[in-house]
Amino acid sequence: MNPTAGVRVAEAVGSPWLPDEFDARVAAALDRPAAQQPEWPDPDRAATARSVLSGLPPLTRPREVDRLQRLLAEAAAGKAFVLQAGDCAENFAENTESHVKANIRILAQMAALVTYTTSLPVVKVARIAGQYAKPRSKSTDALGLPVYRGDIVNSAEPTPGARVPDPSRMLRAYVNSTATLNLLRARGDSAFAGATAQDPPDVYVSHEALLLEYEHGLLRHDPAPDGAGRLYDSSAHFLWIGERTRQLDGAHVALAGLLANPVGLKLGPGTTPEAAVEYVERLDPAHVPGRLTLISRMGSGRVRDVLPAIVEKVTASGHQVVWQCDPMHGNTREAASGYKTRHFDRIAEEVRGYFEVHRALGTHPGGLHVEITGDDVTECLGGPDALDERSLAARYETSCDPRLNPRQSLELAVLLAELLRP
Repeated sequence: MNPTAGVRVAEAVGSPWLPDEFDARVAAALDRPAAQQPEWPDPDRAATARSVLSGLPPLTRPREVDRLQRLLAEAAAGKAFVLQAGDCAENFAENTESHVKANIRILAQMAALVTYTTSLPVVKVARIAGQYAKPRSKSTDALGLPVYRGDIVNSAEPTPGARVPDPSRMLRAYVNSTATLNLLRARGDSAFAGATAQDPPDVYVSHEALLLEYEHGLLRHDPAPDGAGRLYDSSAHFLWIGERTRQLDGAHVALAGLLANPVGLKLGPGTTPEAAVEYVERLDPAHVPGRLTLISRMGSGRVRDVLPAIVEKVTASGHQVVWQCDPMHGNTREAASGYKTRHFDRIAEEVRGYFEVHRALGTHPGGLHVEITGDDVTECLGGPDALDERSLAARYETSCDPRLNPRQSLELAVLLAELLRP
């Protein structure tokens, strides 16, 4: 199938955690076309896996999500900066204690460098404990096999059988995410550490809300004294909608609009200012500061031309969003050797352009969204070690897109601190 085409999620099954009214609203949202969804060989098995998820304990709690919402409101007001970083795609095999600790360590080091230099509070949001699904531009790979869609759907092993979508993988993703969160909890690194308003948690967790069966299974209703309550996606504190699934009439946007979680939206260079405002009105109808994060991914050559009109139009609408820059995806290319890569110089140049746009308009450049790893990989070119194309094969380990290694990540943090310095 065409991965950008819309399909509809398997027929909804009732959740023991959702009142009938919310079940109906979720069903209506998911009845819309949904891009980038796998074709389950047996839809009944997918519905069963989702039903199992709906009976499991939530991964995150409403009070944790609400605490992050308040911090994002500070970022929207220009009083904080959001650093969101981690693997392009997690995979089950690398969900080890050493890998998780290494990723959290480099995120913390980047944030500490920025705060030390600028005195600006940094909200740390990791791409972790759920980043198991990936959108794809083609339905088959170079070998003619069905494309790998992330460990939550199928296996990267290049065989026909391994590429068949398997809904039981959603349950394994839940188990792996639970293990990761338990590690963060034990280290005191996350919102689970029992932090107070005076002692905010270190790291919140996030992922792309791509696989709707999984997100549906982890929806939870938080009752309120008035009986209405709110709907939370307990799979993460923060979720974002990607460039390939942000259809205004699609299921991803409709479901995100129902959530109490703060949400993000990726905006590529094809986004018009008018479309950006329509997204904002759809996803932030109550004008809640920081409820919506707009993540620009324009490319180093287009950010200065495309972003200003979008920022002006959204600002004029009165919505207080968090403006975040993803300098990775717009600067991806294929090396002569066939490796997908990014050059550090272009990443840095898009960050500079993003800051220039916001400084010129008097708006706050409120965040950075990057793909990094604490492992010593050779996936992105340039940086402190001046990696060239011959270096890529040494330790090219990503299961999807290239990530900055620790030295490149810290070099980017130095640039970030310089740009944020008053």
